[in-house]
Amino acid sequence: MTTRDRTSLVRRWMFGGVALSLTLVTACGGQGGGGDDAAGATCKPAGGKVTLDYWSWVPGMQKAVDVWNGENPDIQITLKTVPSGNAGTYQNLSNALKAGKAPDLGQVEYDSLASFRLKGGLTDISSCPGVEQAGDTFVDWTWSQVEFGADGKDGVWAVPQDTGPMALFYRKDIYDTMGMKAPVTWDEYAEQARKLKKEGKLITHFSQTDPNWFTGLLWQNKATMFERDADSWKVTVDRPESRQVADYWQKMIDDKLVATDLQGFSPALYKAWNNGEVVTWISAAWGYSTIRDNAKSTGGKWAVAPMPQWKEGGRQAGNWGGSTTTVMGGSEHPAEASKFALWLNTDPEALEILNREGGLYPAAKAGLELPALQQPVDFYGKQKIFDVFAQASAGVDTGFTWGPTMTDTYRFLSDGTANTIGGRTTLGEVLEDTGEQSAESLRKQSLDVTE
Repeated sequence: MTTRDRTSLVRRWMFGGVALSLTLVTACGGQGGGGDDAAGATCKPAGGKVTLDYWSWVPGMQKAVDVWNGENPDIQITLKTVPSGNAGTYQNLSNALKAGKAPDLGQVEYDSLASFRLKGGLTDISSCPGVEQAGDTFVDWTWSQVEFGADGKDGVWAVPQDTGPMALFYRKDIYDTMGMKAPVTWDEYAEQARKLKKEGKLITHFSQTDPNWFTGLLWQNKATMFERDADSWKVTVDRPESRQVADYWQKMIDDKLVATDLQGFSPALYKAWNNGEVVTWISAAWGYSTIRDNAKSTGGKWAVAPMPQWKEGGRQAGNWGGSTTTVMGGSEHPAEASKFALWLNTDPEALEILNREGGLYPAAKAGLELPALQQPVDFYGKQKIFDVFAQASAGVDTGFTWGPTMTDTYRFLSDGTANTIGGRTTLGEVLEDTGEQSAESLRKQSLDVTE
């Protein structure tokens, strides 16, 4: 597996890790509790030299840290390179928080922010210098994710780092040969699937090990899985918008129009791409390198188009992947930590390094203008593919809400999908079961769940 592909795996919000305990821990210095605590009055510069610890799994992050350290002798960053979140880092952060030994800064994916906040693991940096003014610097939906809502009343609990706006990768050479164009609607996509099947090809694969991919499809249809009102949670996994997505893909599975024996990021899938047996992939911006590095024989034959829409003329997109830089609960220097977090995710040089070395698709609006993202990509027939992802990023719903036990929700969704592939249930039933199980998971953490 290539470095780029490992980076792609990071972007997937891997679900297969240990569940995090949501037992509240006390954040040192009064920072970052589970509700109304704020850095507020204590978010003041230290007035002297400080050294901050930072945990991140982004390849090449040390190069960005070196630039910062060279320009900021009074605020030095010590980087610890760690596994991706659910591959071990989240459990280690949880343990470090309980022991009062957490780093000042940590990398946390959007879907895990609510969990860490509930355990007192995050500092509200809304009153730290420069943070309140930074919202317009980032793609709108990412800022609403770190505020836990669009009204900004809840504080700011992280700085957005990267995103995974979704689009359609497709084999343009095969489409051209068959007289087809990139599909505009999901109905058209299904029609193309039927035509491709007659030619011995499958339009895509449906993986049972990527529930976060399926979540991105729900997100496109504004099918938020949770709703939050103050300290109460409502589980909305099974809702009409979700059912529309589930019923569509259930029919694709029932009619054998998609490959159900191929898992994401597997040698078998790469072989199917290389030999033209599977001809599209609905994926995120970072997916461009996954295809490029693992289907090398198809160079110049792929193109990228917007996600098919549920209604013709729509411009909605889902998101799959992305992380934030958090000031962890207990940090004694939130002002300095937030200053670094803002620089890391807005400075042009830092953005260029993280894109070049780590393959990140930036959350900062200025990052979308990076020269590397304006260039034609040879592998994709010299198409300027990142123009498509910039459009997709603007079409991601800002109101999508993650639950505080997403590891559990992903597991329920994955187990149910496996049963669907095995013919033992349907995706609609999986949504119903996942909703009920997720609600019970919240109750086990003594959280208030409303019907």
